[in-house]
Amino acid sequence: MLKDFKAFIDQGNLLQLAIAFIMGVTFAAVVTSLVNDIIMPAVGLGLGGVDFTNLYAVIKNAPTGPADYANLEAAQAAGAVTINYGVFINAIIVFIIVALVLFFLMKAYMKTQKPAEATTRDCPFCKSTVPIEATRCPQCTSELPVATQT
Repeated sequence: MLKDFKAFIDQGNLLQLAIAFIMGVTFAAVVTSLVNDIIMPAVGLGLGGVDFTNLYAVIKNAPTGPADYANLEAAQAAGAVTINYGVFINAIIVFIIVALVLFFLMKAYMKTQKPAEATTRDCPFCKSTVPIEATRCPQCTSELPVATQT
């Protein structure tokens, strides 16, 4: 059983998938940092000094009674229940940036891919598959028309 597991792990596709997953996680971390540390402070400054990480709504005050909390951290430390919509806005922006980057990467990748040329064709008489260079069908021995390359 251990031998089968080792053979499974040694497959190229699994290793490629693991590498792609690790690169995706690190890419997401970079984009999250880009949004949280560069884009959102600039957007917040442009909107009059709004700090998106501190945009929240209190849905239940702390057990000690209602209070005016200075920021999200203070509200959570006091035990208030909050809806953190500013953090959610940041997550949406991260998602949009990751989706756009992946879209453009896939679009560029698809442009570089060429369709594989056909190596076989069907016999027009017996419908069996024959090599594209064949002049006679090995099944029905019919003479085949010259193959046209597409």
